[in-house]
Amino acid sequence: MHIPDSFSAEQRETIQNLFEEFRSRFGVTDADEFGYVRTPGRTEVAGNHTDHEGGSVIGAAVDRYVHGIFSPADGDLIRIESLGFGSIDVRLDDLAPRDEEQGSSAALVRGMAAQFAERGFVPQAFDAVISSEVPGGSGLSSSAAFELELAGAMNALWAKGVLAPEDMALMAQRVEREWFGKPCGLLDQASVALGGIQHMDFSVPGRLDAQELDFDFGKAGYAICLVAVGADHAALTGEYAAVPAEMQAVARELGHERLGDLPESELIEHFSELRERLGDRPMLRALHYYREERLVTERAQALRAGDMDRFLALTRASGASSAMYLQNVSVAGAPEQPAMVALALAEELAGSSAAVRIHGGGFGGTIQVFLPVERVEEFSANMDALFGEGACGIYQIDTYGVRAWRLA
Repeated sequence: MHIPDSFSAEQRETIQNLFEEFRSRFGVTDADEFGYVRTPGRTEVAGNHTDHEGGSVIGAAVDRYVHGIFSPADGDLIRIESLGFGSIDVRLDDLAPRDEEQGSSAALVRGMAAQFAERGFVPQAFDAVISSEVPGGSGLSSSAAFELELAGAMNALWAKGVLAPEDMALMAQRVEREWFGKPCGLLDQASVALGGIQHMDFSVPGRLDAQELDFDFGKAGYAICLVAVGADHAALTGEYAAVPAEMQAVARELGHERLGDLPESELIEHFSELRERLGDRPMLRALHYYREERLVTERAQALRAGDMDRFLALTRASGASSAMYLQNVSVAGAPEQPAMVALALAEELAGSSAAVRIHGGGFGGTIQVFLPVERVEEFSANMDALFGEGACGIYQIDTYGVRAWRLA
């Protein structure tokens, strides 16, 4: 196996460590061919629970990665050693969704293979060793990163790399919805697949319309901090699923499938009768959608204009809407409120020149802070002291999404 000289020393070390794990798990021969795939995590810059309603978002790839090496194998079995998470074995003779696999990594492997088969590519056996720097259950979309890691490998092995990142993002979304069992939008998969900072419009079902935003937070004097709040949101899939379910229940009352297809004026016209039938929370969540949709557009305009102060003000408004109307910061009725506690402490410690909001799906996971770079060291130390060593991560935008290389 030859590692390109152009790779950084850190990347070369990662690949070599994966290769040694591969040798230990599967054995190696001189005839083996290897590929390497690196997939970033993502941060949601704007658009809290708008993507599944046909709205718009701003997403970005970040410098935490899933790494994997892959090699073709004989037989009809995909064998994956996911370091720290165990082994995954999936046979290729039955790729239909399985109820008992929902919520598992095996469901993602099976579903992604099925997506390639549907597009006319022939799934073939391979072995893989994968490691992840994207923490699970923390709101950085480790599941989407794993999905696109699989897609990148299968694209290289089975499709000779012909599928575009947009195609793989749409495939990964379907896998997460139908095989994994999570009713997600497309923000996570699209951000991971495309890389950079993307202003994305999901108004047309099954199509990804993205425009890259040429903006550098570092040059503007700001860092992106994501703080793990000490609660795993992966255990709260039901709370997450209730958000699109309630939003779409409102839309269906007026003959639409998604709020993105329902004019806000029509919602207001029928607000009282809908509130009586559905209750308060679905109506508040619907109002959040329209508010957040406007805030996404305005934040994209602010970034295009290089207006960081405007972006920060709009981000604070978004955070308030998520907490008050969307209500995805804390679980109703639960005495523990780790995300709300983290938001309150971060606002106190970050100061008035920062912007703080819930990040991603919410209900635990992480909070997001846009912070002047001169305050990062002190803020990070204070948040780590409160929430544990390493709780506060400083993230850079990665220009690239999922990428694959042949290791000759």
